[in-house]
Amino acid sequence: MKILYKHKKLDRWILGLNFVAAAAVIAIFVLLYGFRRQLLPLQLLHGAEVVLCFYFLTEKVIRFFNAESKLEFLRYNWFEIPLFLALLLIAGGVDRWLPMLDRDVVLLPAVAVYLVLQLISKVCLGMVEFASTGRNPTLSLIVLFVILICAGAGLLMLPRAHTMDEMSVTDAFFTATSATCVTGLIVVDTGSDFTMMGQTIILILIQLGGLGIVIFGAVLALLLGQAFSVRESLAMQDLLNTKTLRNISIMIGFIFLGTILFEAIGALLLMPMWDDVPGALAHPNLDWFYSIFHSISAFCNAGFSLFAESLEPYDHSYGVYAVIAPLIILGGLGFSVLYNIAHVMVDRIKRFIKLKLNPSAAYTMGMPERVQLQTKIVLATSVILIVVGALLLMLFEHYSSVPQENGGLLSALFQSITARTAGFNTINIASMSEMSKVVIMMLMFIGGSPGSTAGGIKTVTFALIVMVLYATLRKRREVEMFRRSIRLVVVGRAVTVMLLFLFLLMGMTMLLVLTEHNSGWSLLDLAFETGSALGTVGLSTGVTPTLTTAGKWIIIVTMLIGRLGPLTLLASMTFNIKSASYDYPSEPVMVG
Repeated sequence: MKILYKHKKLDRWILGLNFVAAAAVIAIFVLLYGFRRQLLPLQLLHGAEVVLCFYFLTEKVIRFFNAESKLEFLRYNWFEIPLFLALLLIAGGVDRWLPMLDRDVVLLPAVAVYLVLQLISKVCLGMVEFASTGRNPTLSLIVLFVILICAGAGLLMLPRAHTMDEMSVTDAFFTATSATCVTGLIVVDTGSDFTMMGQTIILILIQLGGLGIVIFGAVLALLLGQAFSVRESLAMQDLLNTKTLRNISIMIGFIFLGTILFEAIGALLLMPMWDDVPGALAHPNLDWFYSIFHSISAFCNAGFSLFAESLEPYDHSYGVYAVIAPLIILGGLGFSVLYNIAHVMVDRIKRFIKLKLNPSAAYTMGMPERVQLQTKIVLATSVILIVVGALLLMLFEHYSSVPQENGGLLSALFQSITARTAGFNTINIASMSEMSKVVIMMLMFIGGSPGSTAGGIKTVTFALIVMVLYATLRKRREVEMFRRSIRLVVVGRAVTVMLLFLFLLMGMTMLLVLTEHNSGWSLLDLAFETGSALGTVGLSTGVTPTLTTAGKWIIIVTMLIGRLGPLTLLASMTFNIKSASYDYPSEPVMVG
């Protein structure tokens, strides 16, 4: 919804002041909670909070009288009314309702909460508006990711966010990029080198980066009852890859509720698992935080763990295989696939109930919801890759010179699942055979499914490449899957993605060889690390913590490219290039 104002210049000034006020709120909270000692007097900082609170209230009043339609303004900002009334009630009635407490003890937290809500609403709604402005939506998405990484790196460098004497800029950017790009590669230990504040920042970056920054802004807009403008709807349609504008709100709601549901169930089921290894938790009373952290990290396919050895201590625990593995699979399928499966299941249940209650309804019911081709390809390819990957890992580890002590069917199955998406490990990756590492590299290269939190060329791309080969061998004129033909432009896009990934993998590996030539690491280990970064997986043979500063920045760029996707970057660079309106005469050439 776009509010029209009488004096547009005045509104532009207010928007500029809002940006300054939001920056001031961030600065105040950083000074209050980011340092081990207070840099400025508390009275000054709390006074600034009160002043900013009055500014936000005044700004709303001015914009209300400046709006052409007062009713539309109130409808757009309806949530401000209960916030203001709650704050007014606390400020005016704290002495009456809570006479035993100091006034500042209640009022200052209320002011802080009000400022935080103001900041969240302005930032999230601003992200949706920013994504819908300009002529290049992919470039807007890249800018938002870079801004989030910079903000995360700045917060992780705060003294109260880590336990080290000082965190370098490179390590802070590496960790923030790895969390935002849901990769899981680390240069400092997440569990011991970061405080709970730092771990919470990493968790927020994982959630925002995994499901999409703009999605959260859209979720907040819908929760606040705000309708999207046509331009915003088109931007969201492009990000969600929905066919019609009508499905945008439904898809966003499904993503939000599905994410909360899966992560909450996962966290609850993980709670008893930590007792399997006595003494493993650095803070036993924070088992709930460990559960939430690993549940979100698994569903977002991030691979971050609060244990120095990932999940190796819990290689025999039920939660790894019965909770974390399913979360990884669900997060890697993609929300469009999950939505289609849920839609079909609900339709089947409805039809079953109707037929049981009224058998004659079979003649009036329409066609049942069908499983889409995308869903069939994703499910079939995922199952095949998991099974084949597990069998190959078991085979190569069984005949390796140094077999894994804790290897077995479950360990191989888990590594086959996590290698394509998440980056958790229950066995030592560095001690695996070279052929097993090659298998994992192939799985990392393929990655998860389109529209998911995973990286790689994606399962659908891999399936299309295989079917191109099959169609050529069978002398078919078109690529066919599940009795459906695939358009040539889609096949061309799949080939482009695979070639871009191959070029990037080789190019970044060669750069890493140049910067790490004195490290003693083999080419396979450096290629493995690059493939893990490009596929946003996070598995490591131990190379990442030993990288030079230049090597770390190469991996940082690789992780960002892998999360955004080479095709997205290519589209942003070639967005304004117009297609040719002519074709040259064809002439046969020999291949093969």
